[in-house]
Amino acid sequence: MDASPSRRSVRRLLLPLSAGVCALALAATAGCSGGTPATSPAPQASPSGTAQGSAARATNDLESAYQAVINDVLPSVVQIDASNSLGSGVVYDDKGHIVTNAHVIGDEKKFKVTAATGEAVLNASLVSSYPEQDLAVIKLDEVPEALKPAEFGNAEEVEVGQIVMAMGSPLGLSSSVTQGIVSALGRTVSESRSGGGTGATIANMVQTSAAINPGNSGGALVNLDSQVIGIPTLAATDPQMGDSAAPGIGFAIPVSMVRTVADQIIKDGRVTDSGRAALNITARTVVDDSYRPAGVALVSVDRGGAADEAGLRAGDIITKIDDSEVTTITSLSEALAGDKPGDKVTVTYTRGDDSRTAEVTLGEI
Repeated sequence: MDASPSRRSVRRLLLPLSAGVCALALAATAGCSGGTPATSPAPQASPSGTAQGSAARATNDLESAYQAVINDVLPSVVQIDASNSLGSGVVYDDKGHIVTNAHVIGDEKKFKVTAATGEAVLNASLVSSYPEQDLAVIKLDEVPEALKPAEFGNAEEVEVGQIVMAMGSPLGLSSSVTQGIVSALGRTVSESRSGGGTGATIANMVQTSAAINPGNSGGALVNLDSQVIGIPTLAATDPQMGDSAAPGIGFAIPVSMVRTVADQIIKDGRVTDSGRAALNITARTVVDDSYRPAGVALVSVDRGGAADEAGLRAGDIITKIDDSEVTTITSLSEALAGDKPGDKVTVTYTRGDDSRTAEVTLGEI
């Protein structure tokens, strides 16, 4: 493990939280009758004793479930050394394909891969990266016989409150496991471009309270059925608190998108059908007289693309998509994140001093 400060952390974290712990004290009382009994009554289990016994059994059952999942899944989780960064990955199939985050592999083409079970370091090569969804697939140059692909679950069966575990190599500590629950579904999250991030806006992410630390990126978020339900990708930071880490607010790319992207990359060497809507433009954020973000200016419009077909042209400034205000490139991406190619949206924009609208049939990224 290389923990030198020159290594770039693969992912950030989130706003600091404090967790309160409540202790419940159970007190048992015994009553005595007057006089001395001829025989001692048979001891009976107190309510508190019964509760404590049940709690102990429940704890043992949950502990056994955790251990079973770890034994099942951890051999399928790897550490990826991408020269100037460390991250995690999940063995996707028995042919040696490994799925990870695009920001883990960066611009690298060759990698060192170490399995969680401690085998020798393996060489791997890039198959393709898809930064728009922050996913990538690499492939082992030689596939060991003991390679164990992970089992990938069904995104439709993921529910808020499910117990989950995150497995990976946070801070270079391979084979690490954290636990939590699914905190929310359907989150749209935008990555920063700083520190190696892709700047992607990703819809339908799984929010989890399982700790996601730098280096967990690309690893496995798994349920108690030993199924991968997401790829941990990032955690939140709060700019008002110095971008400090916030344990308990992490995000994972849902397994449905992971499978869609990985299958296309493995089959065709690239993503051929992203399923993600686009205006087919090149644009930049503009500011008002007070230097506040005020819209997205079109730098260029792809010929025959969605915006071009709707009559938009370079120099127009988009201020709204349907009812969603657009002030930055990120807010534009978030406004389109839930749409599909072929959907129709109303774009409000300014051209010179005029405010206009146009119905746009969305294209594809």
